[in-house]
Amino acid sequence: METAAANISCPPTPLWNVERPFLTGRFHQEAKHTSPLADDSKGFSLDPFCSPGLNKAIGCYDAAVQELIVIDDLMSALVGLEGRYIYIKRIRGKEDEIAFEVDASMDLVLQEFTHRLVPLCKSYLLIDQFVESRSLFKNGLVNHAFAAGLRALLLDYKAMVAQLEHQFRLGRLSIQGLWFYCQPVMPSMQALTIVVQKASANNFLGSSVLNLLQSQAKAMAGDNAVRSLLEKMTECASNAYLGILERWVYEGVIEDPYGEFFIAENKSLHKESLTEDYDAKYWRQRYSLKEGIPSFLENISGIILTTGKYLNVMRECGHNVQVPASENSKLTSFGSDHHYLECIKAAYEFAGNELLNLIKEKYDLMGKLRSIKHYLLLDQGDFLVHFMDIAREELMKKLDDIAVEKLQSLLDLALRTTAAAADPCHEDLTCCVERSTLRKGFGSLNDLEVTVSGTDDDLEEPTTITGLETFSLSYKVQWPLSIVISKRALTKYQLIFRFLFHCKHVDRQLSGAWQLHQGVRVLKIQGTAISRSSLLCRSMLKFIHSLLHYLTFEVLEPNWHVMYNRLQAARSIDEVIQHHDLFLGKCLTECLLLSPVLLKKVDRLKSLCLQYAAATQWLISSSIDIADEGSRALEKRKGRGKLRGPSIALRAPKQNSAVMDSILKFERDFNSELQSLGPVLSRNSQAEPHLTHLAQWILGAGGNDH
Repeated sequence: METAAANISCPPTPLWNVERPFLTGRFHQEAKHTSPLADDSKGFSLDPFCSPGLNKAIGCYDAAVQELIVIDDLMSALVGLEGRYIYIKRIRGKEDEIAFEVDASMDLVLQEFTHRLVPLCKSYLLIDQFVESRSLFKNGLVNHAFAAGLRALLLDYKAMVAQLEHQFRLGRLSIQGLWFYCQPVMPSMQALTIVVQKASANNFLGSSVLNLLQSQAKAMAGDNAVRSLLEKMTECASNAYLGILERWVYEGVIEDPYGEFFIAENKSLHKESLTEDYDAKYWRQRYSLKEGIPSFLENISGIILTTGKYLNVMRECGHNVQVPASENSKLTSFGSDHHYLECIKAAYEFAGNELLNLIKEKYDLMGKLRSIKHYLLLDQGDFLVHFMDIAREELMKKLDDIAVEKLQSLLDLALRTTAAAADPCHEDLTCCVERSTLRKGFGSLNDLEVTVSGTDDDLEEPTTITGLETFSLSYKVQWPLSIVISKRALTKYQLIFRFLFHCKHVDRQLSGAWQLHQGVRVLKIQGTAISRSSLLCRSMLKFIHSLLHYLTFEVLEPNWHVMYNRLQAARSIDEVIQHHDLFLGKCLTECLLLSPVLLKKVDRLKSLCLQYAAATQWLISSSIDIADEGSRALEKRKGRGKLRGPSIALRAPKQNSAVMDSILKFERDFNSELQSLGPVLSRNSQAEPHLTHLAQWILGAGGNDH
């Protein structure tokens, strides 16, 4: 950007440069306002034909003398000095407005030659003026390098003028000869004048100067000499810029004192935010592209940015790595052979491979992902069964009454006493309790594309939220794995875990209800309320088992294997991040978590299952009589065999009617919700093919054998 260096603190210009302008050439920039015909002190003349202090009109001399005087004045004008009859006129406030005036009494032929050489004199002044102004610290390294190249060119130009003056002193130079020797230089000086005028007018800095030089070189394709000169100036100006670029792609360091480089570093972003902030911007914005990319680097700017980012990660890990450098890999120019492109691509491949190997081998990325799959995707759920048994009382408490420390100790106990103890990563697992239910949790995640369809109102949130609805697991992830397993990715894992965890809870409650039904199978319950309840319990179990089977074997496992294979073939950490995010996005979508309508219906079905499971004890106890311990002992003494449970008997039919009504209500509500799920799945199955599998697994659960 043109103003990139404006905010950079630059050293002041030395006093010797300000107080002694004749040491540098800055005196050319000072405007003169005295009248050339009235100033006796103006200009030192070597004219032997004119006495000192006399300012006669040049027309007073004959043509031969006039030619000598004009050549002498032109020698001064060519290096930016006024002669006695050739004057420099400046306009205050406009540095590039320079005019040369000649004495009107001069011979017309000499005037014509003078006017032909005036553009060269103006070009020298403007270029010299640009060199002085752009050598200041605030103008940046590219302008410094460009000014240095122009200064070297002006030295050659001054050497040419000195040689011409020497010939003039020997009496071997005419006005025609002067024009002959100066004419070849004029196109090059004119082309450079156009460049410096544009650069000055727009206050170009950094890459803008390089783009200007390159575009002007292309525009002069018909003049090989001028094009070659502009290309040489471009090479001179780009040396400093390529030095910054080389440090970035070979070491991952931005050494840019004047803010000219096209990669910006945001030092306010820290790597710790990846594990603390869901919207962490570290990886995307710690280093980012700015405007004003040099045109010769525009097509590979993304590769350049990524290369340095990879090297930075390794340096942050204490892994001091540097791209192998050789003479052939030096970014000294960007010539037509495009060698610099090969160097940058080689550096990119090296950095990408080194970082990927570091994360996969030293930090065991795949092992961490497998561990997260075991715990947060319930791939190995034996620890969860034990945990749900020992933490049941705590999880059933209200949100404000739950002791997270107690849950953590119970989780540690479950991990140590199950197969999870063999996993070295199990110590990274922690538990947490969210402050809202699952569906409310999606409201704060603005990056998830939640599909809104249907007109149904949202299901009301339960008035009393317990740990069963808000319990979640978390996982400690260290740098640099936090680049892949960031807070954003971990939150998505937690959303899937909470859904699976609640489904497991519903399954356990229904399994307990089914066991109660199995305990009364010795009775002849055909056609009774218990028989009806048993069929309903079986349908609910079939539903929750089908849902869990779909989630685990139709969604999580296939998508995990696809991601695993892609990660094995990934060639960079960005590809790893992309495949991992794609996996999480597909899992969230296919687990219905991004479809509020479907999630609401599934939640309603789970709620009915939990209500029924909670009422099962009452339903069965209201339908049967359980004999007391005395009756049981009497029956045993009578030799009726070894009893496996309490002695039970059916209640009277009248007592069964209230129970039957409750069971029928549960049955109607469950079947109604299950059947209403069908049209919703059908409407969305064309856009989301995975819903077809869901329908095949779940909708068959609604059939009752009665």
